[in-house]
Amino acid sequence: MTDAISSASPATKSTTLTARTLLLRGMLVGIVAGLLVFAFARWIGEPQVERAIAFESSVDKAKGEAPEPEMVSRTVQRGLGLLTGVLVYGAAIGGIFGLVFALAYGRIGDLSPRALSALLAAISFVTIVLVPNLKYPANPPAVGNPETIGVRTAAFFLLIAFSIAAMVLAIQVRGRISPLYGTWNGFLLSGGLFIVVICVVSHFLPEIDEIPAGFPANLLWRFRVAALELQAVLWTAVGLLFGWLTERDTRLSHAGRP
Repeated sequence: MTDAISSASPATKSTTLTARTLLLRGMLVGIVAGLLVFAFARWIGEPQVERAIAFESSVDKAKGEAPEPEMVSRTVQRGLGLLTGVLVYGAAIGGIFGLVFALAYGRIGDLSPRALSALLAAISFVTIVLVPNLKYPANPPAVGNPETIGVRTAAFFLLIAFSIAAMVLAIQVRGRISPLYGTWNGFLLSGGLFIVVICVVSHFLPEIDEIPAGFPANLLWRFRVAALELQAVLWTAVGLLFGWLTERDTRLSHAGRP
């Protein structure tokens, strides 16, 4: 990725956008999105975490075991710790999003910055959030065996890698077959290819089911839904805000030309 995208390049459609500008904009947008995620996490996520911790404590008490000492207090975890985590995560996601946008602009159809940003955010959500979570959904405290954390983590990130590769392949296939079979048919065929690849890969990845007996099913469901909702908030905010800022920048750039 070069520091500046030449105005003669089709990737910029004769704009003055630079990779550095898009990277910094993406990080700023990611921080704003992280603040929204923090607010939603305190509202819909933390209550589920508290309930899961309470269940874990009751199980330990029933077994006559002392609760594990907290390395970091819950006050810090759900306050400063959570805020720091989502801001760093949001900035990283936003920065990567800005670089991907710089690479894709002008190369995926004749889309405006706002439309392309929304499309990339939707694709990213499906690829690195929805697909992995269908196979390995998020688990609250008290769910999961510490001895298998390495296997679970490796399988999860391996599925993300395959999902990204499958999406790139599907986009390339769509670009090749759409002129032959039409835009809609190209979309359906490439989408079907993506689904088939993901299904095959998921079939060969290990099954992991470590939900303890008696764990409330409604709590597990609400926690997993909340985890997806937080990711949806993040990617929606990044896609819409980044697209709006970039389109405004592009419009002002064109207006300022002699």
